[in-house]
Amino acid sequence: MTNENDKPSETVDDEALADDWAQALQEQTSSGGGDDFAKGAPHFDGETPAPTGNNDISMVLDIPVQLSVELGRTKVPIKYILQLAQGSIVELDALAGEPMDVLVNGYLIAQGEVVVVNEKFGIRLTDIVTPSERLRRLSRH
Repeated sequence: MTNENDKPSETVDDEALADDWAQALQEQTSSGGGDDFAKGAPHFDGETPAPTGNNDISMVLDIPVQLSVELGRTKVPIKYILQLAQGSIVELDALAGEPMDVLVNGYLIAQGEVVVVNEKFGIRLTDIVTPSERLRRLSRH
């Protein structure tokens, strides 16, 4: 019997992501062609249906998504925003050296650290949010 921990983490994450997409496609198909999705009321009962195997994940692999990295956040009054000028410093809630959040379409998928590659900033991923945790966070919203 093999354990998922015996596989490289990238393979496990790729397989889990493919399973999540297959599940979402199956839910859309089983709900009568996705009418619930079109009305903005997707149905999720908390149980994970078994993947059917006939869904083709390659259909969605080229869909562009917005990937962003968040350094931190803060709340300030409008009068402060109006006083900002070149050279102003805005203090954020994150501490220097803390991992930064990596978001896809506004949802946290990973955390990482800043790196410089060929004089451009990048992010080295240090922690990936598991697909089950992503689904848990989505169900809370």
